[in-house]
Amino acid sequence: MRIMEAIGSVTLARCHPSLKSAVWKLAVPLMHEGLLGAESGRTEPIIIFDEMNAGDGSLLAVSESAEAAAPFHPDTKPVDAYNAAILDGINVEKI
Repeated sequence: MRIMEAIGSVTLARCHPSLKSAVWKLAVPLMHEGLLGAESGRTEPIIIFDEMNAGDGSLLAVSESAEAAAPFHPDTKPVDAYNAAILDGINVEKI
């Protein structure tokens, strides 16, 4: 699980029928420096499956790979990244 910041939404022209209940968000994974606010701690954005309707600027706990599909068991959804939680806040110390 990684912490990411939502930076926008994605609109699809077509999608798998099992994915119509959610929104697709564009999110930036944050490394330690990114959690402290530095631009150098932000990596390349990815698209995530979001059923919680996170707003832009929200901090998200994102599951990836096989763990992203686990919340839907026994149903199968073709997702690679899933918003598992919207975080209220994070306490980070400088190293």
